[in-house]
Amino acid sequence: MLDFPRWKVVSILGVVLFGVSLALPSLVPEAYWPRFLPAPRINLGLDLSGGSHLLLEADPTDVANQRLEQMQDTIRTEMRRGDPRIDISDISSQGGRLSFLVRNPAQTDAAVERIRALTQGVGVTGQRDWNVQVEDTSRVIVTPTAAGRDAAVDAAMQVATEVVRKRIDELGTREPTIIRQGATRILVQVPGLQDPEALKQLLGKTAKLEFKMVDVTANPADVAQGRAPPGSQVLPYPDSPGVVKAIAVHRQVLISGDQLIEAQQGYDQRDNSPVVNIRFDAAGGKRFARVTQENVGRPFAMILDNAVLSAPNINEPILGGQAQISGNFTVQSATELAIALRSGKLPVALKVIEERTVGPQLGADSIRAGILASVIAAVAVIIFMLVTYGRFGIYANLAVIINVFVILGVMGLLGATLTLPGIAGFVLTIGTAVDANVLINERVREERRRGRRVAQAIEHGYHEASRTIFEANVTHAIAGLIMLVLGSGPIKGFAIVLLIGIATSVFTAVTFTRMLVVGWLHSHRPTDINI
Repeated sequence: MLDFPRWKVVSILGVVLFGVSLALPSLVPEAYWPRFLPAPRINLGLDLSGGSHLLLEADPTDVANQRLEQMQDTIRTEMRRGDPRIDISDISSQGGRLSFLVRNPAQTDAAVERIRALTQGVGVTGQRDWNVQVEDTSRVIVTPTAAGRDAAVDAAMQVATEVVRKRIDELGTREPTIIRQGATRILVQVPGLQDPEALKQLLGKTAKLEFKMVDVTANPADVAQGRAPPGSQVLPYPDSPGVVKAIAVHRQVLISGDQLIEAQQGYDQRDNSPVVNIRFDAAGGKRFARVTQENVGRPFAMILDNAVLSAPNINEPILGGQAQISGNFTVQSATELAIALRSGKLPVALKVIEERTVGPQLGADSIRAGILASVIAAVAVIIFMLVTYGRFGIYANLAVIINVFVILGVMGLLGATLTLPGIAGFVLTIGTAVDANVLINERVREERRRGRRVAQAIEHGYHEASRTIFEANVTHAIAGLIMLVLGSGPIKGFAIVLLIGIATSVFTAVTFTRMLVVGWLHSHRPTDINI
């Protein structure tokens, strides 16, 4: 127990020096740190470094409308392409449900069976996502169920959360907090971002990219009044800065943004204006080539979030699966669009319902208060240990100081984020870091009172106290792990610091101090100790 070979001493000192060296980049201002040295730094959370706080909310009605449109297109396609073909009337979507007439009443049952095959079960509820009914022998009614609506909203919010995360990661910010709140809300906190306007524009962009043919048969006068021929729709078309006109496009989507694999901001080779260069996957590239081959000489609309970006003529087939989107962009707007397209479209529009900006001055005040609390706690612990345990108190205090550096080093190595609750966890760790040494020293006192010699008392003190120390820290670790897994935001920040502190304090308070005590015993061979 008291045998410390040289390799073990070197290993312990190596771990300590490594931990201290990892902590130095976080303690030295970035401007003074040598550029050629690695610099693992602790990231400061929103409450310490300042930043932007946004609460986004989705409209479940938007999801419901999208489901109706998708089901409407699916039913129309299934009736037309199925064998045998079933002729139906125009599909009505009034009242949040779909209805249509089967022209041949004898095919009504077949139509119902085809539609029911399109529905799916919802979890373990035993319900389908759509109800299919027949009225008046030939009218089919397709109604979304409540379970289906809830499942669709949940799926849309899961995708929306990941899309928001990808877009923010593209900005290059570090350690954003992106979590769902309730059924239809997403909380976004981005440390270090003081101007939330660009973030709001990026996150509010649905990025639903579609390619449709322009309806050249539409009457310009009717289009100007918002009327389009059957099978077409009128969309806004910003022809020039400040000038928005209307244009009619066919409803059929020829290519969608789901088939994109790359989008980058670039420049038009003709006039050097900012554009977005896009590239499709293999299937999308083939489809794009076929569409352009079949429509040479006709205008082709590129549509983003139901607004036409550009409608150029197809002068020649576009092969290779690459295209260029232009539309009065600036470099910043083209970059934002490229980010939005790369990260994927939002399945539901998000609006900002709460916005807050935390200034860096408030964060600096929090840091100063946290540092002051940490210093007071450390000084109080050091004085108490010195007065109570003398030499062994000095060893415990060295362990506390080393523990502080090692915690900072591990957090920097992991790229962890320090928040205000994290500072609270840090102060708590300082206060409890000497718990193990208190248990050991009291056990050594007890062994001395029993008449054991110095070396035996120290050996039994460390050995018997280690089991209690281990059990106490396991209970702390369980609580910390539960907070880490189930908590969010500030609670996670507190849990991370607590768990790191538990691991490092056991090492410094038990292994490191034991090495110091053994070294003192071997060099001085005392006959009595003051503890």
